[in-house]
Amino acid sequence: MSRIGKNPIDIPAGVEVSVGASEIQVKGPKGSLTTPVHETVEYKVEDGKVFVTRVNDTRAARGQHGLRRTLLANCVEGVSKGYSKALEVVGVGYKVSVQGKKVVLAVGYSHPVEFDLPAGIEAKAEGSKLTIDGIDKQLVGEVAAQIRRVRPPEPYKGKGIKYVDEIIRRKAGKSGK
Repeated sequence: MSRIGKNPIDIPAGVEVSVGASEIQVKGPKGSLTTPVHETVEYKVEDGKVFVTRVNDTRAARGQHGLRRTLLANCVEGVSKGYSKALEVVGVGYKVSVQGKKVVLAVGYSHPVEFDLPAGIEAKAEGSKLTIDGIDKQLVGEVAAQIRRVRPPEPYKGKGIKYVDEIIRRKAGKSGK
């Protein structure tokens, strides 16, 4: 039995889960999300909890059991609490600002780089720190990764865009000592 899949998902107050034929709809105070249903996995909503069980013991069913439970748990947490990723812009003269639905990055290129935020994602800039917020965990992580790709941190001086909790391994450079 999947160690992750067998755990029930607690539904917090204010969150509503409805199981359909092809997808599960999760509504909460922050918005609504859907996640697809797989034919080898069954969902039951009872007593403020969602139970995820597999139909049979095939390899495909075992593979989907924990995955589908985690995707549903991420939806429930997203509509109740939301997700956040923090990025830090490190470098002399490197700046970040948010203008409406755009993130404007000045990171050493001859021009400022503008990044359009997708629907459902919000950004806040405080000094050299950029915080990305949203209810979809996958989308928040993807937007943060795309912004980081504009100027990834380099190993000699550590300049670039990095996650706040990321540790950059430094190289010695030409001196080599």
